[in-house]
Amino acid sequence: MNAPVQPPVAARTAARTLTRITALDPAAVDMAAPLGASVTLPNPVSTASGCAGYGRELAAFVPLGELGTLTTKTVMLRPRQGRPTPRMAETPSGMLNSIGLQGSGVDHLVARELPWLAERGARVLVSVAGERPEEFAEAAARLTGAPGVVGVEVNISCPNVANRGLVFAADPDSAHEVVAAVRAATDPALPVYAKLTPDVTSIVDVAAACVAAGADGLSMINTLLGMRIDPVTLRPALAGVTGGLSGPAVRPVAVRCVHQVYAAMRRGDFRAVPILGMGGITSGADALEFVLAGASGVAVGTAIFTNPSAPLDVLRELRRELAERGFGSFRDAVGYAHR
Repeated sequence: MNAPVQPPVAARTAARTLTRITALDPAAVDMAAPLGASVTLPNPVSTASGCAGYGRELAAFVPLGELGTLTTKTVMLRPRQGRPTPRMAETPSGMLNSIGLQGSGVDHLVARELPWLAERGARVLVSVAGERPEEFAEAAARLTGAPGVVGVEVNISCPNVANRGLVFAADPDSAHEVVAAVRAATDPALPVYAKLTPDVTSIVDVAAACVAAGADGLSMINTLLGMRIDPVTLRPALAGVTGGLSGPAVRPVAVRCVHQVYAAMRRGDFRAVPILGMGGITSGADALEFVLAGASGVAVGTAIFTNPSAPLDVLRELRRELAERGFGSFRDAVGYAHR
């Protein structure tokens, strides 16, 4: 990961505000972004896992090839039903979901969905999960040679499953075991990202364990565990009682997590890897917060449910935000808040 470079047109005052900025033409901003040591994307904007399915519905609104990557809904080794309904509920500035990793399994993804995505020029980050480290590894191994796949996201942090033992990211040792198994089973050319939960005492410790296990990047953050009581029924609004909270309500938590982990890497506490930041991004200004905190890419999730064009809207707005602040390239802004 490149070290942050100060834009030549910008200077900081003692009050840490940018002065004497020469705004640039947004079209001149280089939006290339790293996914791993050997993979560079044309832009840093992705979809968050679970918010665009396998891309078929989103394709009616967004040319999939214009996204940096499309992250699939999480797939497991075998098909999975998920949790009972009701399993979604609105909350102030967000939503709760208790889908429970419902999906058709990795073999369906490889045989039916990935070829379709490749035909449309999508660069695909496949999210995988399992009940044991061996299942994560086997699911990832079946992606070898699949068309359009540019990376694997290891979902060790889903909060809306009935078995809380599946949240491997709650413990550094468990996280290390899963990531190491996936890294060993995956094509070395494919970057492996670990998706982390904020529901831990120290997300830095878990991040360090994942990087030590061979993770090429970190996805931050997954949803927060929450619940809602229905004032009419006087019972939990979700059949599964708890669910994952997403949307703008979680953005300050997500930005804090990215900032903490990037700071630890900057100090040299562990190897520096790209961070894919996510959590309540609805605009280019939101995305810029993550980038300044240290994210080398951003993912748009919950906003897609109300605006399917949100990922490309965020990309266009982020380019403008960077240009207005004198950043000639996206990479120059990564981690700038730490200066």
